[in-house]
Amino acid sequence: MNVGVCKIGLRLPENLSLKGKRRVLKSITTRVGSQFNVSVAEVDDQDLWQLATLGICCVSNNKRYTNEVLSKVVDFIAGSRFEVEILNYEIEILPVL
Repeated sequence: MNVGVCKIGLRLPENLSLKGKRRVLKSITTRVGSQFNVSVAEVDDQDLWQLATLGICCVSNNKRYTNEVLSKVVDFIAGSRFEVEILNYEIEILPVL
């Protein structure tokens, strides 16, 4: 079994409040979670209204598949019209016994 973890740093340049940030992040987490069957949560920068850090987790039997799913999630967020910019991301695959 493999657990894939992706940490994505986002910037919301046109956002002016925490309420607006919650609206954008709710849209991202709902669409990504349902389309890719992964878990998504805001894991850092909760009090900053123009920055967000999302944590995404995928579990599967195949390391290659896990990496592919997480890469597609990053591409989906980058290519969609979510009013966000991806500042950075890192993907890590952890083997679990």
